[in-house]
Amino acid sequence: MVVDDGLPKATDYFSLDELLTEEERDVRDKVRSFCDADVVPVINSYWQNEEFPFELLPKMAALNVAGTTIEGYGCPGMSPTAAGLVSRELARGDGGLTTFFAVHSGVAMTSISMLGSEEQKDKWLPPMARMEKIGAFGLTEPNHGSDAALLETAARREGDEYVIDGSKRWIGNASFADVTVIWAREEHGKVGTFLVERGTPGFEVTITTGKTSQRTVLNTDVRLEGVRVPAENKLANSKGFGDAVRVLTPTRHNVAWEAVGHAMSAYESALAYARERVQFGRPIASFQLVQSKLANMLADITAMQTLCFRLSQLRAQGRMTIGAASLAKMHNAQRAYQVVADARDILGGNGILLEYHVARHLADMQAVYTYDGTDTVLSLVVGREITGQQAFS
Repeated sequence: MVVDDGLPKATDYFSLDELLTEEERDVRDKVRSFCDADVVPVINSYWQNEEFPFELLPKMAALNVAGTTIEGYGCPGMSPTAAGLVSRELARGDGGLTTFFAVHSGVAMTSISMLGSEEQKDKWLPPMARMEKIGAFGLTEPNHGSDAALLETAARREGDEYVIDGSKRWIGNASFADVTVIWAREEHGKVGTFLVERGTPGFEVTITTGKTSQRTVLNTDVRLEGVRVPAENKLANSKGFGDAVRVLTPTRHNVAWEAVGHAMSAYESALAYARERVQFGRPIASFQLVQSKLANMLADITAMQTLCFRLSQLRAQGRMTIGAASLAKMHNAQRAYQVVADARDILGGNGILLEYHVARHLADMQAVYTYDGTDTVLSLVVGREITGQQAFS
């Protein structure tokens, strides 16, 4: 819900839009239009029913944004700022759809782009860019989340094949993906990256149900029992767990932008509601406590966006560190959660109804606060970078 009545722009108080190139504005506008016209009107029922909106995939594919910053292979090769705007605008529509896209376009395609051979990239990236083929990403395990470096899924070489055994958890898209990027420990101890294609025997998927957050993305438990993949399905330039860090650091940048989208949507809804809701004979927007809350929400959104713009500049210059990406994600998840909670409060009892959309964003922020690094772990990543001391093993 965008407020446009001659007052300052609801969520662009410092005119950050002026920093965008024409191409970046075009990306923002087409993704926003898609969410406003196609996502928001239908998403509540999908969220309530824990269903993925497959009907939206053709329209999402037509946006031509999959692959974001990847150059060539049919990918758009957009700027880091534009990639961040895609995440922000999708999150204004729905968190689960954002996570679907982050898994497919972000970590799955990025793994192939960073670590694959030319043959592997030629085979997978063009159809994935067109979203004719969908990707998933299998790193987290039932017993290894924040300490994913200790993963136990194992891969052993047998002739011209690798045999993979183990378990993965919280794997988005895997129930319908055409290819899942699986991280597994090889016999020499190093972690390798493997492409497991849909229908491979021994690859068993169970959809996670009963979630109270990100209900439209299909997370799964994956069991791999004697899964055989051709040797050519090991990503050719995969050298160890450090590759996972390389893949996930840009994702952390995008999640920082995603948090802004949740906050923007909730703030815009709260501002519009406060202007229209009359209590004690006047709009609640005229009450001092409501104005104070809205002002602090806007301050957080402005700070979050400014942080994202600068982080995108650093990424474009090749200067974004894991600590910088972690700080942005940590800060923005914290502040976005508070903004959305304050929006729910301004809406009073109506704030818990799906029809007002704020409750859905509040629930979805619970997951954003945790994935791609918990608040605690990210603080230690930043702490390590600024002190030179490792606080966790």
